[in-house]
This record gives sequence, C-alpha cells and structure tokens, in this order.
Amino acid sequence: MGISLKINHIVPERASAGRYIVYSGDMRYVRCLLAVASVAGLYGASTPRNALLVLEKEQNTLVIVDPATLTIVARVPVGDNPHEAAVSDDGKTAYVSNYGSNTIAVVDLIAQKALPPIDLGALRAPHGLEFVGGKLYFSAEGAKVAGRFDPATQKIDWVVGTGQNRTHMVAVSKDLKTVFTSNVSSATISIIEPGASQGPPRGPGGAPRGGPGGPPRGPGRGGSPEWVVNNVAVGRGAEGFDLTPDGKELWVANAQDSTISVIDVAAKKVVATIPSTKAANRLKITNDGKYVFVSDLNGNDLLVIDAASRKEYRKITLPANSEGLLMSPDGTKVYTTMNTRDAVAVIDLKTMTMTGEVKTGRGPDGLAWAVQK
Repeated sequence: MGISLKINHIVPERASAGRYIVYSGDMRYVRCLLAVASVAGLYGASTPRNALLVLEKEQNTLVIVDPATLTIVARVPVGDNPHEAAVSDDGKTAYVSNYGSNTIAVVDLIAQKALPPIDLGALRAPHGLEFVGGKLYFSAEGAKVAGRFDPATQKIDWVVGTGQNRTHMVAVSKDLKTVFTSNVSSATISIIEPGASQGPPRGPGGAPRGGPGGPPRGPGRGGSPEWVVNNVAVGRGAEGFDLTPDGKELWVANAQDSTISVIDVAAKKVVATIPSTKAANRLKITNDGKYVFVSDLNGNDLLVIDAASRKEYRKITLPANSEGLLMSPDGTKVYTTMNTRDAVAVIDLKTMTMTGEVKTGRGPDGLAWAVQK
C-alpha cells in the first residue's frame, strides 16, 4: 500500500549548508526529509573553479554562486554579523569577518563547510579583509588596528594601531610594503608604511632579546621596521576605497559628505574632491583603470566616473539601492549587492547595463571572488 504525502512547505536547515528540510502535512508517516539536490536543482553541486561569494549578513551565511548560471550551489554558516570576505591565493579557502564578535570565519570552499574560526582575542569587531602574499590582512574597529594573520603558522604576526575611530576597510599595495585603512568616524585614511629598519632589541653585551630572529616582520620585505602611520583627512563617513591599478592614487567614498576624495599616495594628500552619490558606500575601479564605480545606500543609481576626467560618465539605475561592489577577474562585469532587494545585480561593463541578478537570502553585503588554481 502506498503512502501519499502533502507537502506544506520547504525551509532551509541553517545548520547544514545546501540542505533543506521538507515537512509533510501528515507527521504520522514522515517526520522530515532531507532533500539535498532536489530543491530547485540548486544544491549538491560542486564549487565552480570561478565562484562568486556573497555574504548574507542577516542570515550569518556565506553563499557560493556559479557566475556562469547565476545560481546558488551552496550555503555555509559563518559567524555573527558577517561583513566582508577574502579568498586565499589558491582560491580554495574563504575568510569572513564576523563583525558581531572577535572572530574571522574560515570556509573550505571545495568541501563547502566551515572550519574552526580564527580567534582574534582582544581585537574586536573585525571588518575589512584582504588576502595577499599568502597572508590575511584585516582591520578591527573595536581595537583601532590593522593586523595580519599567517595561515601557515596559525598566528597573528603583525598589528599596527591607527589611533583612528572605526578602522573599517583595508587594502595592501602590490609590493606588500604599504597598508591602507579607512577610518569612518575620524574621516581619515591611514597610510601605514615601514620607517627606519630596526634590529632586534639588545640586552647586556649586545645580545638580542626575545630569542633567535628578533620580533616578527611586518608586511615589508626588509628587517623589522618601525611602522609609520600617516593619517590623511578626507570626507566624513569615509568607507569604501580602491587603489588605481598603477598604485599612484587612492579613491575614497565619503558616505556622509556625498563626495569622493582622490589621494596622491606618494604625496599623502588629497588632490581632488568629486561629487558622488547620496550615500557613497563602496568604490571599485575597473581593472583597466578607466572607470570608477560607486554604490549608493540611499539611492538606486550606481554611479560611474571617468577616471581620467574625474567627471560623471553615467548612472546605472538599479531596482534597489546598492552596497557591496566587486569587479570580475576578467574585467567584463561588475557585481553589486542590493540589500533591500535581497539580490546581487550583474552589470555588463561593455554596455554599462544591468543584465541579470542573483536572488539571495536576507541582507546581502560583502562580495568576493574565488579562482581555484
């Protein structure tokens, strides 16, 4: 004799990535059924070699998206209030800043599962992340610092205080010698560079203190430098920023002033201030350096600026406000999270139009690319 089931609803099982619980209308026969690959055909798929990562801030989840089909292939739980993501050089591990705690989540993108998180101790409210040169750089607003984690040793091997309020986003120069942070409440950009090289502290008779090798090295490749922090005043609410491909200029989105500050990195000063969107939240420069994209928390227009003329090129109208921004590695597309729409918009760089979207869970925010090598 067969058993007929009436399915009332399908809801995600948050404890397991990519799994859904299907509840029957008659609980006498079936308590629950785990449907892994049958729900909308999205789950149970492997992570593509080129993957788009999206943080669902209000669901504490990392979403793995196939950018070729704009479908979600997996969801992985992360920590409290995730904001930004970065990916290891080999494209196999993702790191997520848990702004609501003092941890950075670690995700195995191949196995699509969470690994033990990084405990930052007293360095609370981590936010900005960048993985470069085999190391993970981060900012921690609660401690007003930029820091660095070494996955090989599983230790934090470098921390420098900015002395600024809400040290928010972080970026590193291509030569690994300069670290940049935006400091929202102080309306500044910190430019952190090595000063004069310092040898290990000396004890009586000239013997080094602290054991062999002296103190750990910072991001630079020489000695053990004394790090110098130069804070450059920009607009109020400075958050998102990006370096030009040649590393000569840093463009900063000032959310409260509705402006963009252009910093000459070598001179460490603002050389231009440009009108921006209502609440300029994130800023990204195209791979060829021609255009600057600026998202808007309080409006539906994604601003595009011609980098050479420093003037508005056009505005791309979206179905909702924009937040996180990401350029595709091949330089053909821009992705932006639409927080109030629970979606990610896809912008074609050739036509400068929205060509698709990915529907996500609640509160999409940070974005990252994972390119497996």
